[in-house]
Amino acid sequence: MLKMIWYFLVEYMAELQKINVIYEDNHLLVVEKPINVPVCADSSYDDDLLSMLKQYLKEKYHKPGNVYLGLVHRLDRPVSGVMVFAKTSKAASRLGKQVSEHILKKEYLAVVEGRVPLEGEFFDYLKKDEEKNISYVTDKNHGKEARLYYKRLDYKNNFSLVEIHLETGRSHQIRVQFSSRGFPLVGDAKYNPNHDGKTNVALYAKKLSFYHPVTKEKMEFEGEMPKRYPFSLF
Repeated sequence: MLKMIWYFLVEYMAELQKINVIYEDNHLLVVEKPINVPVCADSSYDDDLLSMLKQYLKEKYHKPGNVYLGLVHRLDRPVSGVMVFAKTSKAASRLGKQVSEHILKKEYLAVVEGRVPLEGEFFDYLKKDEEKNISYVTDKNHGKEARLYYKRLDYKNNFSLVEIHLETGRSHQIRVQFSSRGFPLVGDAKYNPNHDGKTNVALYAKKLSFYHPVTKEKMEFEGEMPKRYPFSLF
């Protein structure tokens, strides 16, 4: 029994080592979320990022009992990229307000099928089917506003590399809005009918910008474009 527990702890700490901690102070923890790790516990019972980071703080600072870590925003399980967590309830409340007021800005990279126009704005009303865990475009009476701006950075082999500035944070928003216009994300198992079942969705949370919840300083954090396919094409 003890051997099993030890094995679990070793494996768990090995997963923690894979998480890139970008920045940390008394109020914030900024990390790069790995691919296919759920942000918080779900029905899969797989190790989730929030629990991993709480364990990281517990081990690093020798904290007894439960560790507080506030979830400020989310990323879909198959999506990797930069995330910020709050180490205090005050920081969580203030960052949450920045999210609701669209002060906290999110920037993504994606590879989509087809040649998208050089730049543009997508505005839709989206509704989520909670039972099926999918979102779709609907009308203003049934959905919530979803807006993003994008710029095409490159085009190759019928793939477009796009930079996306997300103005709202609806569930699966980027994936739905591009797919609904005939430009599905490469590797998207939910919204790309050409998905081959092998490639991970080509979406990366590249950049976060917000104001520090205590010092009010402008904070910006940016990750590097993934080297995995299809990002590696560019």
